[in-house]
Amino acid sequence: MRLFIAIELEPNIKNALLEIQGNMKKAGVTGNYTAIDNTHITLAFIGDYPDPDYVLQTMENVSFKPFNISLKGFGNFGDLWWAGLDNSDELKTLVRSLRHYLSDADIPYDRKKFSPHITLIRKAVCRKGMTGISVPHKTMTVKKITLYRSDRGKHGMIYTELGSV
Repeated sequence: MRLFIAIELEPNIKNALLEIQGNMKKAGVTGNYTAIDNTHITLAFIGDYPDPDYVLQTMENVSFKPFNISLKGFGNFGDLWWAGLDNSDELKTLVRSLRHYLSDADIPYDRKKFSPHITLIRKAVCRKGMTGISVPHKTMTVKKITLYRSDRGKHGMIYTELGSV
């Protein structure tokens, strides 16, 4: 079972991302756009792991007070384009704590440095460039973290919520 832990996005953030994707399409950008219902902020990618209940049990050790995050900036990792987030100490602390508990529980996860972003499109081809596309300032409150299962469907990835803390 392919698993990851993420922050689910509030509707105002999803609407802003949908607007950005619309502007990208108007600018002639083609590629594999992320379905809005699949947008999220990955905190820890676990990958194939057989025991989601154990992961949820481990996640219960992570405590945090609700905090705000805001969209900020736009960038890419090669042909993957993303919307960025404000530099949030609370978010960094949450990720550090979560990954600490995963390590202590011997739950494997991708140990790449955390780079907070929301994927907008993969395999992007932008013949005219991305000029004129901006990210509106939108804020949401993080109140929970969620464990998802990821399955490849006929028309892309299907993310199923397995539980939240």
